[in-house]
Amino acid sequence: MKKAFAGVRLKRLRQERGLTQQAFASAAGISLSYLNQLENNQRPLTVPVLLKLNAAFGIDLRLLSDDDEARLISDLKEAVSDPALGETIDATELRELASNMPAVGRALVALHRRHGRALDQLAALAARIGDDRQGDAPLPPSTAFEEVRDFFYARHNHIAELDEAAERIAGDAAIATGQAADALSARLAAVHGVNVVIDASLSGDMQRRFDKEARVLRLSAHLRPGQQAFQMATQLAFLECGDRIEAVAATGAFGNRESHALARIGLANYFAGALIMPYSAFLAAAEAVRYDIELLAHRFGVGFETTCHRLSTLQRHGAKGVPFFFIRVDRAGNISKRQSATDFHFSRFGGTCPLWNVYEAFAEPGRVLTQFASMPDGRAYLWIARSVSRGRGGYRAPRKTFAVALGCDVRHASRLVYADGLDLASPAAATPIGAGCRICERPACPQRAFPSLGQPIDPDEDRGVFAPYAAGPPA
Repeated sequence: MKKAFAGVRLKRLRQERGLTQQAFASAAGISLSYLNQLENNQRPLTVPVLLKLNAAFGIDLRLLSDDDEARLISDLKEAVSDPALGETIDATELRELASNMPAVGRALVALHRRHGRALDQLAALAARIGDDRQGDAPLPPSTAFEEVRDFFYARHNHIAELDEAAERIAGDAAIATGQAADALSARLAAVHGVNVVIDASLSGDMQRRFDKEARVLRLSAHLRPGQQAFQMATQLAFLECGDRIEAVAATGAFGNRESHALARIGLANYFAGALIMPYSAFLAAAEAVRYDIELLAHRFGVGFETTCHRLSTLQRHGAKGVPFFFIRVDRAGNISKRQSATDFHFSRFGGTCPLWNVYEAFAEPGRVLTQFASMPDGRAYLWIARSVSRGRGGYRAPRKTFAVALGCDVRHASRLVYADGLDLASPAAATPIGAGCRICERPACPQRAFPSLGQPIDPDEDRGVFAPYAAGPPA
């Protein structure tokens, strides 16, 4: 454990419990002078002291997690990167803020995100007012998806209460590994009087429709057995854990009903994945096969993407899996899913990094690609990426194609089969990537699309990447 100075956080915890320094020190079994030194950052917290605090007050040992601090530093770095602020804040100052006053840091990040959303709405409104051709056209969609992503991100993509409930129900329903559909159909009928019907008339993207009056759950005929099981599990989430889902969603600071409704759907889908892939059994299987995604998908009867989703949620206190981050993109670079159990920072504006292997996956459909990559801050990661595709209908029916990627800090890489044969000890072997051109400070990147915020532009230097005619003057 590194030397952890957390005086501000320790003092705040004491004040929240309404205790004097003497009372707090006595309960923790340490001296008053030692506590005073800890609160004033004159002494670092040690593992024995942390254990005493945990025993006396139930303080979560993850309070001083490096990953939590790194997540906050990354978010703060984006928040202060706007040159309009007129201030240059270096990494040392951000680290001090994240370490000693995390609540203030989180408040600044929240304000930055609200500011960004307000600017987006203002730009959309200005475009509508300034263009008579738009008439009564509605404004662009709200930021519901971003709000829900932030909600899951803040909880490290792990919803303990739903995970535990799903595992209990999986045991009660005697769901066999990889054969969940029959058991779930039987539980819907026996416990809730719901009849499951495969309906070929469901068209388009409609996968599930529940008729409350008739007590009939209709599933699309296009769904595979694993997908059918997932849809039945989602319906069970609302029927058996509706109140719990509502209680969890109520903890989110959502700005509108759309965000709240989307959060409820996301939580129900989380429950469904946990029901089909119960935590303890899935974690044990993942460790046994060294997180081989395709082997896990085959064993539990689900797809590659669904398996990646579940792997990114294994953060139960006392029984953690590898802390993964998950992303799904399309060919145009649009991020439709991003979830993080740890500190990796996803860019919210300006696209992601084209050097990421998640984009290379489109060129080699169905093949699992690996990448040892490093970020500008020196942290290194192992990435696994693969394309996924699905389609319905005949010859001319369009298909949905995405690339999904799962990544983890390189210190966890030895637990993964995908690390075999990679030279993870050599920094030179890592591909330099960034969170996105807008906030990436790599000046010599050959794939840079535009300057990072605050990067000076020298008219006496031609780097051949920013000017409108960088490839040469027009003919």
